[in-house]
Formats: sequence, C-alpha cells, structure tokens
Amino acid sequence: MTTSEAAPTVTRRPDGYQISTDPDRLDVDRVHRWLSTDAYWALGRDRETVARAIAGSLNFGLYAPDGQQVGFARVVTDLATFAWLCDVYVRPEDRGRGLGTWLATTVRDHLAPHRLKRILLFTEDAHEVYARVGFTALPEPPERVMSLRLDDD
Repeated sequence: MTTSEAAPTVTRRPDGYQISTDPDRLDVDRVHRWLSTDAYWALGRDRETVARAIAGSLNFGLYAPDGQQVGFARVVTDLATFAWLCDVYVRPEDRGRGLGTWLATTVRDHLAPHRLKRILLFTEDAHEVYARVGFTALPEPPERVMSLRLDDD
C-alpha cells in the first residue's frame, strides 16, 4: 500500500529551499540516520522499518538550495477523512530559519483540498511551531483517545 497522488508537487521559497512530494528524491539512508540517531521518538529504529514507513506514506522532503535533503515529514492518510503527521525533522544546522513551520504549513496546505476532518500530531516538543500552523491541543478528555500497543516496547 502506498499513499500517492497523480504527480509530485514542489513548493519553493525565495531563498532557494524546496519541499517536494517526489518519492524518488528522498534520501532514505539520510532520513533513517536522522530518525534513528537524533529523533527522540524513533531512536534505534531500523532502516527497513523506516523504508516501509516511507513506502506506505505521503512524504515531504525538504531540500536546501544546493539540492541536498535537510528535512522530512511523513503523513499517514487515506486522503479522505484523516491524516497523521509524523516523523517531522529538520537537520539541526538548518533549524531557526522557519523551515519547520514552512514544512508543517506546506503539509497542511497540501492536504487542505482533500477536506479531511482532522490532521493528528503527537509531539513532546516544538509546540509553538505547530501552533503557528493552526494545531491545538485536543480538548477531548484523555479517555476519548485510545491506543493499542502491538509491540513489546
């Protein structure tokens, strides 16, 4: 199963940064390295799992003016009712330039035409980045959000 659309899209900033949904541009080894060594939610994640997650998702690669991938975001969605934004990452040396906000905004704007009811996000940090894009904490009581763990962790 893959979440794909008819044609990849590219969004550009005046400073030369780009965001692309083209899966062929993604550097899976780089994304794996970032997630497995620097992202608190994915530390130790193996490459095969990262590759499978990418294959089953709508992906957004963030690229520097020289074409090098410097960030990533992944969306798990049916493109009809629901989306889950996850694995959002901007390389440390590129942070502080508004790239995380731009990446989240681009994801939101890309999904908007599909008229989804909700985009869900789980995060322990960068709340101000996501708030600027329109994310808010869920007002529902915790018992309305449920989870089924299928692993031993």
